[in-house]
Amino acid sequence: MDIIELVEKEVRKDSEVHQRNDANHYDFWKEHIQYVYREAIRLAKEYNADLEIVKLGALLHDIALIRKVGDRKDHHINGEKIAREILTKFQYPSEKMERVLACVYNHRSSKNAKTSEEICVADADILAHFANIPMLFNSAYTRNQVPLSEVREWMRKYFEKDYQDLSEQTRKNFQEQYQTICKVIFGEDKEI
Repeated sequence: MDIIELVEKEVRKDSEVHQRNDANHYDFWKEHIQYVYREAIRLAKEYNADLEIVKLGALLHDIALIRKVGDRKDHHINGEKIAREILTKFQYPSEKMERVLACVYNHRSSKNAKTSEEICVADADILAHFANIPMLFNSAYTRNQVPLSEVREWMRKYFEKDYQDLSEQTRKNFQEQYQTICKVIFGEDKEI
């Protein structure tokens, strides 16, 4: 098995454990990671980024949330530590490892990203939210306990923040799709 297969197997296993133990039976793999992985691969090809680094970063970016280690606000920090343990276990070369760990650490916004690989993972994480809108509704109700009367405004703010957190190039490429999504969800044209 190559490193990507080994890490994917590990993340899927951890996701299954998370789903079994989570009160809402949230399936991290099915509801988020696979979307991020697909988008990251597409962006890596578009931006000529190192595909192996991007794939590993996408697979591991939320490992701290999946394993329920620490607070959500620090999951990028804890995720970097867990990703290091996993990659070390599989004897992944240290130079490449540091690049993957930077993807994990900087995935919360492309504004923090320094390399094309980091941008691909950060942007893919955001695009995954738009690819799986039902997950965001679930997040509004279960994790954030937003009352139904306030969900539309919560979603609008969430979308706006996500859209602004995309890299400039991805935001430009995604603009038309973003406007369509906003029109469908909010019943209006969204000015950019």
